[in-house]
Amino acid sequence: MSDISITPPVEKAPQKKAISPLRAAMLDFASSPLAMIGLVVMVVMVLAAIFAPWITPQNPYDLSQLSIMDNNLPPGSESFGGQTYWLGTDPQGRDMLSAIIYGLRMSLIVAVTATLCALAIGMAMGITAAYFGGRIDTLIMRVVDLQLSFPAILVALILLAILGKGVDKVIIALVIVQWAYYARTVRGSALVERQRDYIAAARGLGLGHARVMFRHLLPNTLPPLIVVATVQIAQAIALEATLSFLGVGVPVTEPSLGLLIANGYSYLLSGAYWISVYPGVALLVAIVAINLVGDQLRDVLNPRLRR
Repeated sequence: MSDISITPPVEKAPQKKAISPLRAAMLDFASSPLAMIGLVVMVVMVLAAIFAPWITPQNPYDLSQLSIMDNNLPPGSESFGGQTYWLGTDPQGRDMLSAIIYGLRMSLIVAVTATLCALAIGMAMGITAAYFGGRIDTLIMRVVDLQLSFPAILVALILLAILGKGVDKVIIALVIVQWAYYARTVRGSALVERQRDYIAAARGLGLGHARVMFRHLLPNTLPPLIVVATVQIAQAIALEATLSFLGVGVPVTEPSLGLLIANGYSYLLSGAYWISVYPGVALLVAIVAINLVGDQLRDVLNPRLRR
């Protein structure tokens, strides 16, 4: 009898479950420890700014809660009432920890508001330039080139010298110096997307210009905008701090981190370093954390970098 060979059944390899693009992007983002640290710091800063009235030891701008007897106390000192000032106090007896949290709150409000307004204007201008082209594109982009040819700090200083001090004035100045970055970014992405078949199909269906621009073209230009917006928030915080340090930014009654640094600058030589240094450290940590998140977002949302 001939031997009959029995072939064992071939086991099928288990199929991997498909991962959604959003989940894949989240996993790529979480693969960077620095980006995760930056994200945690950002979340803590935002929560601290939102809940500042409830988590701070005192309202640093409520005169009834201040005592001149507690002025210029070093970090870790206790007041006559037994309160511990972990980061010391300033010449007015304000708790520096509370002042920094309130200052961070103002810096974030100004930066985020200015970024959102500039983003909206820049998106509209960039999409319009890319979609219509021709003279409209030339006109808008020449304005953008003119805007970007001047240093942002110089333009902001000139605007605030004309408009005067105030939170709203600082926001307007930041919007004017930032919108051009978004316009150029959107235009570059929209010029590529405009050549796609789905845009031609939308036009062939007789859809209006506004619907094609903002319903079909704009969503496909968002990934680079998210990256630019994240980085520009950090730039806005730094620029606002510079303007406030120079005395042309937010008023004394609504101080930001930049103004806190300026208020303590004259006390550095007397040894009261904490009045200026600690707000400066908070400003540095905020900018670095946002930039870490922005850098990782750029790597995640850019297919070329991901490969």
